[in-house]
Amino acid sequence: MRHLSVLLIVFLTGCVAPAAYVTEADEVGYAIIAEKQAEIGLDHPFTIATAEDQLRHTLLRDQALVTSATAEIGDGTTTPHCSPLQLSLDDALQVAAHNSRTYQTNKEMIFRQALALDLERDSFRSTFSGLLSSLWSSDKGLGDRRNGLQYTAQAGVARQFKSGMSFVTSIGLDLVQLLTANRVSARGLVADASISIPLLRGAGAEVVTEPLQQAERDVLYAMWTFERFRRSFAVQVASEYLLALERMNRVETAYDNYQRLVVAGKRAQRLADAGRLPGIQVDQALQDELRARVSWVSAQKTSAARLDSFKLTLGLPIDALLELDRQVLLAQVKSLADSVHELVEPPSSLLRLALASRRDLRIEQSRVADSQRKVLVAEDALRAEVSLFAAASDGAHRSVSSVESDNVKLDPDNGNYSALLSIDLPFERTAERNALRNRLIDFEASQRAQQQLEDLIKYQVRSAWRGRQEAFELIQIQQQAFKVAKRRVTSTDLFLQAGRIQIRDLLEAQDDLVSAENSLLEAQVQYRIRAMELMRDVGSLEIDATGNWLEDVNKYAELAQ
Repeated sequence: MRHLSVLLIVFLTGCVAPAAYVTEADEVGYAIIAEKQAEIGLDHPFTIATAEDQLRHTLLRDQALVTSATAEIGDGTTTPHCSPLQLSLDDALQVAAHNSRTYQTNKEMIFRQALALDLERDSFRSTFSGLLSSLWSSDKGLGDRRNGLQYTAQAGVARQFKSGMSFVTSIGLDLVQLLTANRVSARGLVADASISIPLLRGAGAEVVTEPLQQAERDVLYAMWTFERFRRSFAVQVASEYLLALERMNRVETAYDNYQRLVVAGKRAQRLADAGRLPGIQVDQALQDELRARVSWVSAQKTSAARLDSFKLTLGLPIDALLELDRQVLLAQVKSLADSVHELVEPPSSLLRLALASRRDLRIEQSRVADSQRKVLVAEDALRAEVSLFAAASDGAHRSVSSVESDNVKLDPDNGNYSALLSIDLPFERTAERNALRNRLIDFEASQRAQQQLEDLIKYQVRSAWRGRQEAFELIQIQQQAFKVAKRRVTSTDLFLQAGRIQIRDLLEAQDDLVSAENSLLEAQVQYRIRAMELMRDVGSLEIDATGNWLEDVNKYAELAQ
């Protein structure tokens, strides 16, 4: 019966499924993240779990896309179709947040830091240990050989306190029985405890808890870094969306130009047949027509490559069919066109706002404080090490050789007690001396890093401000250029019909119209991008009122169905 009990205990303590440990780690990690979010004023939900219905999987299934997976996507009950996915700019942001591999990796960095913090906190929790063993032993000793079984159970607890004191205690129970007819048995019992208290070097919460404090800060840094990334990522997605639309528009412009040149070539041929135009000008029209077709084909290739790059950013299959909202271009430009100032340089209030809002600067400022703490720890390592140790033990073990002894009972009067004062004088501290100097260098380097980032932020804000101003001015210029180009095409067409100009003049006017139209749209897109970059660099770009613009689960779920 005793053997069965031992085996049962071993079985029960060793059959915890790995999934249970994963669930426990998730609960701890998310609890730490929620705790730190409350500290910095964030309240949006956080999870590293991927969506159950990822849009990528939906597209692979519904659009019958090629995949290297050995298993077929879906259950075979869905009829593949090739209708493109309608994707607005807001939709694109949602899709990117749930499918982008880079976005997921950045979220996982926060979770990893949370687990690292849990491990540091575990250093100051009570740690329990247990050991069960069963030993067959044969001992001849001074008489007949004796065979027996020895069962041992040990339990202990250890605790590291933030003051530097550590405490360890344990208790062990031995059950010994001879494998003889009379079944002679004995019981052993041992209890011990020890305590260690540093009095100089290594004493004090500031020194002992430094790794814990750094782990606490690292979680906050990871969150601030992620919040900065979310805004930068939103600008990236929106910029690539607009640039993809701009390239699509170039395809349409190139096609329209090609069609106009086809018409112009036919007109030139009719005029030549009537003797009103030299044949060389007909060839010029044909050459421009062919060049326009080449431009159209090239524009299609460039547009397709830009759209594929955008799919990579979103984390969607490259061969997925997407359809973007063509109305976004004008709507986005119009929404910000009235906010442009005439200042060449950004106002100082904008720079102050950037220095107060940028999360990456807040990280660098905090790291200066981190470096100061590490200097204090390095200085502490130079002190003498004075430690007080105390230990107590009582009881005795029993084995096959001592099975005939009486059962052991704990008796404090018969216990063993000791105390030790250890003093390690600081004669050899070369490594610690060099470590202190390195920490001082690190402190100075952290100050320089903060100063450099401050200057970089000012440079980014000033550059983004000038870039937006330049884009706005280019819009005004290109609007005038477009009007002139349209007027010129109309007038040259009339003059050509009247026989007052050569066809080369009309062809050049049409080329200039295409260039002006493309330049105007490019300036509008660049203005929108520069405006978003300015808000990003200032630190005023808000995803939405609650901070979860990129992670609206309900809206994303509609897309993934």
